[in-house]
Amino acid sequence: MSSDRNLKRTSDKVIAGVCGGLAKWLGWEVSLVRVLYVVATIFTAFSGVLAYAILWIVMPKE
Repeated sequence: MSSDRNLKRTSDKVIAGVCGGLAKWLGWEVSLVRVLYVVATIFTAFSGVLAYAILWIVMPKE
């Protein structure tokens, strides 16, 4: 696996760059990842907020 495929927070951010990092890692559009994150968070009783906070702490900066 090359170094550009590592999961890292990006500078393309609204809050912390987590969705931007996930989008880059998956090769998807960042807006799609953000929309999917919001929908998943709503339908999982807002547990996505906890997941986002954990990823914010765990993911290194780009």
